Amino acid sequence: MAAQLEASEDYRVLRRFVPRPAYEQPSPAKVHRGLIVDVESTGLDTANDAIIELGLVAFEFDTHGRVYAVDEARSWFEDPGRPIPPECVELTGITDDMVRGQRIDDAAVEREIARAVLVIAHNAGFDRRMLERRFPGFADKYWGCSMQEVPWPRFGCRGSKLEYLLFRACGEFHTGHRAGDDCLATLHVLAVPRDGDVSPLQLLLEQARRVTHRLWAIGTPIELKDVLKSRGYRWYPGGSRTPKSWYRDCSAQELEVEQTWLREHAYDGRPNPPWRVDRYTGKERYSERMGA
Repeated sequence: MAAQLEASEDYRVLRRFVPRPAYEQPSPAKVHRGLIVDVESTGLDTANDAIIELGLVAFEFDTHGRVYAVDEARSWFEDPGRPIPPECVELTGITDDMVRGQRIDDAAVEREIARAVLVIAHNAGFDRRMLERRFPGFADKYWGCSMQEVPWPRFGCRGSKLEYLLFRACGEFHTGHRAGDDCLATLHVLAVPRDGDVSPLQLLLEQARRVTHRLWAIGTPIELKDVLKSRGYRWYPGGSRTPKSWYRDCSAQELEVEQTWLREHAYDGRPNPPWRVDRYTGKERYSERMGA
């Protein structure tokens, strides 16, 4: 029946996603250990909300983005010490009864942190901040984001939501509702689709290795905000080290060109404008240290 449906132009058949114990046969090449993580929490405030579930999956990979052995998914609930807001219950399906008296296995998580050379989340800008508060060891790891650091249109995907990627790039669906299930699905969408010999994980690794230069347009006139925004600058509301200002992330090749533009259009050609340039790698990217 599935074959008949697939032969028609009127239907598309999805297979249920089944986790794989491995994607490639053992390789004589050097392999590294990665960690996929997923967090559910009481809200979106990374400074004050609490983790209520953590999932992780460890896996082996090489520098070309090939995935080898995959460990079983692990997940834990954690009691936040306060009621879970109704909107979070609706979104995650996690209730106060499910987390009451529960706690993440700190020792198990810290062992996995110590063994990993790269941590990947599907929304690293959120998960990294939450996890570094709870497990400081995550701060010393390189991070990648499967949502932001893969050019998904290259694999026929116009969006980057995990469920959509699983359907569009892999022709599969999953019914898992827990963080560990989402970790396995995240690894699957990184390992399976191909553009020739290139996988999404290979492209993510290339992005994770890059150096980011953040150019802070400090002290620019307020009337230039629309000009800066149209140029690709983003607003930072201020922190302990950086005042309120616009900024743009550049590669090393783009930085000099951008500084020339900024000097001419925002600083009236001044030879020593008050801008600042910070250099970041995957060890800082997506963390509070980006501009704090």
